[in-house]
Amino acid sequence: MSKIYFASDFHLGAPNYEASREREAKIVRWLSSIQHDASEIYLMGDIFDFWFEYATVVPKGFTRFLGKLAELSDAGIKIHVFTGNHDLWMSGYFEKELGIPVNKEPEERMLLGKTFYLGHGDGLGPGDRFYKFLRRVFHHPLFQGLFHFAHPDIGMRIAHAWSRKSRADGHEEQFLGEDNEWLAIYAKECLEKKHYDFFIFGHRHLPLDIQLNENGSRYINLGEWINHFTFAVFDGENLQLKTFEG
Repeated sequence: MSKIYFASDFHLGAPNYEASREREAKIVRWLSSIQHDASEIYLMGDIFDFWFEYATVVPKGFTRFLGKLAELSDAGIKIHVFTGNHDLWMSGYFEKELGIPVNKEPEERMLLGKTFYLGHGDGLGPGDRFYKFLRRVFHHPLFQGLFHFAHPDIGMRIAHAWSRKSRADGHEEQFLGEDNEWLAIYAKECLEKKHYDFFIFGHRHLPLDIQLNENGSRYINLGEWINHFTFAVFDGENLQLKTFEG
């Protein structure tokens, strides 16, 4: 049976070249291990610790990972990318070079007969007003246009200095309880308006599987690939959160 896979928060590039290359190799092994039965693969944001596309320049590195995506895409496996807060500045490279569509906002999908609400998860739910303000700034065409004027070497140094202050440096998140997990709160608010079988998010850096109501709706957080190496797989009947040990 064909299966649909979900993963998030690879943060390739962090915290240094050596660690990133080792993690990249593990991600490629995971992709190789699922290609025999994957009909679709959803990469749910923060694939890179920083990604910004200039008119003729993209970030250096990640050759084996990008090559593997190209191989899978050319083989007919549908791959979907959602941008996160670290790699939201995608503007055509994945579509043109890899044939992979890029989604910049949460979306509803019907997958194998079940309704999914998919997104990276940043900026959703209550609280964190300062980040939500920054997110609007980062998405604004004026900000992105001004950043294009910076030499790529300068722009990358600035971005990585900012990124090192984020959670991608190995800090492990703690579970806040179902009543305090903001993405679970957001999912329950969505369910007041419409039924969804599954909410799939990243961003939280913590693998979570929370039942939201008596109808069986579930919130799945995919965790990350710095400490947990977790992913989700759906076969049309069951959705499981798993850890890659390869």
